[in-house]
Amino acid sequence: MEKHRCGWCAGDSLYEAYHDLEWGVPVKDDSTLFEFLVLETFQAGLSWITILRKRENFRRAFDGFDFKKIAGYGEDKIVDLLGDPGIVRNKLKVRATVSNARAFMDVQKEFGSFSDYIWGFVDGRPIKNNWKNYKHAPATTPLSDAISKDLKKRGFKFVGSTVIYAHMQATGMVNDHETRCFRYHEV
Repeated sequence: MEKHRCGWCAGDSLYEAYHDLEWGVPVKDDSTLFEFLVLETFQAGLSWITILRKRENFRRAFDGFDFKKIAGYGEDKIVDLLGDPGIVRNKLKVRATVSNARAFMDVQKEFGSFSDYIWGFVDGRPIKNNWKNYKHAPATTPLSDAISKDLKKRGFKFVGSTVIYAHMQATGMVNDHETRCFRYHEV
C-alpha cells in the first residue's frame, strides 16, 4: 500500500523526497535555518520546485550557505553570483542574502543563536495544525506577520509574511502536513 503524502508534492520524486525527509521537521541548527531563509528568499515569486531543483547550485554558489562567508561578500562576488546561470540571478535577492547574513549574525549576538530567537516566537514547540487538504493552509498568519515585522526591524530583506510562513513550514515551526499524510504524526 502506498503512503499518503501531502498533495503538493505528489508525482515528482525530488518534491516527494524533500517532503518525506525535510519539510516540517523541526530545525534548530542555525546553519540549516539560514539555508532555508536564503532559499525561501529566492523562492519569493517563484515555485518552490524551481528553487529545489537549483538547491545544489545555490549551495555551491553561496559557499555552502556559510553565513559568515556570505556576510563578507564584496561587489566582485556579487557580480559573480549575478552571472551564475545555476541560480536565480535577481540582483535584489542576491544583495538581500548578503545583508541578511549580516543581520543573522547580529541576531545571534543578541540572542545567543538565531534558533533561540526564531523558535522563541513559538515557545520552542511546533504549532500542530489540522489541515485535511494542503490547500486549506494559509499563506500567512498573524504570527508570520509579527515575525516578518520583527525581522524587517532588524534589517532583514525579502522576509515578507508569506516568505516567513513558508520558512516556518519548512523548518517545522508549524506542522502543516495534511492530517492523512504519513509524516503528520512523525514530525
